[in-house]
Amino acid sequence: FPHTFHVHDVQFSILSIDGKTPPPLLSGPKDTILVWPGEEYRIALRFEDYTGIYMYHCHLLEHEDSGMMGQFLIE
Repeated sequence: FPHTFHVHDVQFSILSIDGKTPPPLLSGPKDTILVWPGEEYRIALRFEDYTGIYMYHCHLLEHEDSGMMGQFLIE
């Protein structure tokens, strides 16, 4: 099953998927991406307006409830 990876309160750009340039369909700002098992995404996030705690998680509730969520701090 894929995971819908989401970051709260900030958008990001996809730099690469499995070391390759992402297709044009995936260009532009995102806050959620669909990640299949075994895929590796590199993303770039810009934090301009807010310092504090940000949350990320899988949007599938069963996955969230199983621990696929976390926080990170921007100072």
